[in-house]
Amino acid sequence: MSAVSAKLYDTSGILLPEDAHVVIVRTDWNTAAVDKLHEGCIRILDNHNVHYTGLSVPGAFEIPFTIRTFWRLRSGSSKEPLAFIALGCVLRGDTPHFEYVCQAVTNGILQLNLELPVPTIFGILTVNNQGQIDDRTGGKHGHKGEEAAISAIKMMALVKGI
Repeated sequence: MSAVSAKLYDTSGILLPEDAHVVIVRTDWNTAAVDKLHEGCIRILDNHNVHYTGLSVPGAFEIPFTIRTFWRLRSGSSKEPLAFIALGCVLRGDTPHFEYVCQAVTNGILQLNLELPVPTIFGILTVNNQGQIDDRTGGKHGHKGEEAAISAIKMMALVKGI
């Protein structure tokens, strides 16, 4: 593990409320890759005793809408999350569709981070091929599902401390 990765995974001293709750919104598209992201994410959340709710959407384009709708319906309730994690995989094809979807979901998650009082973590792979998926789901570029969960934990602590 590189020095950067080691620092990313360091959660020592982070104290979260016992009822810390995260909502994971994952896509049904590119299921094998998203399953790996989800498994890594859950593993980290479980290790840190963070409760989570999982939601599935057809594709990455639907993630921002789902997060915004969940927040509007659940904010102020006992099911109010302290963070959202978006998990998906957009694989480049032969048409410009890839660029449109990547741009839309990136902008949507950015907008959520500016509008909502809780963070939305970008755990979406935007890749050209299966090798890049493998490299980012436990290969030479780490595990982006685990990293998304670690980012959520660190951001929840940051928001709590502000």
